[in-house]
Amino acid sequence: PHPPVTAEDEEHYRTLLETFRHSELPPLETSLWLLKTPTLIRATFEEPKDAAAWLGRELTDHSPGFLSHQEADTARLARLVTTSTARLTHGTDVSFGFYLGRMSFLSLALVTCTPNHWAPALRCPLT
Repeated sequence: PHPPVTAEDEEHYRTLLETFRHSELPPLETSLWLLKTPTLIRATFEEPKDAAAWLGRELTDHSPGFLSHQEADTARLARLVTTSTARLTHGTDVSFGFYLGRMSFLSLALVTCTPNHWAPALRCPLT
């Protein structure tokens, strides 16, 4: 048995949710980006190929700073873009992370929301 939820518990939960919504830290599950505030959205796309092209530009722009030279390999990055197009076409989210030096981490995510495969009850933040 769980203790009853108090008004204080509910207020604490609301505070945590608002903190989560406005934090730029990536969620553990890619689909939970849909809970984030729309101000964190960098771009939106109707077509998977357009979203993957954006991903390709972001990877190209940031790859000189990748801590791992293997991750910055242009052929590898091209494969990531190609597979991302296929995954998005099938309604699957895409999420990548790269270390940029010792203290920085680049998180790139493409989240489907028409509806999202993993969290169909979550609405698109811009609708």
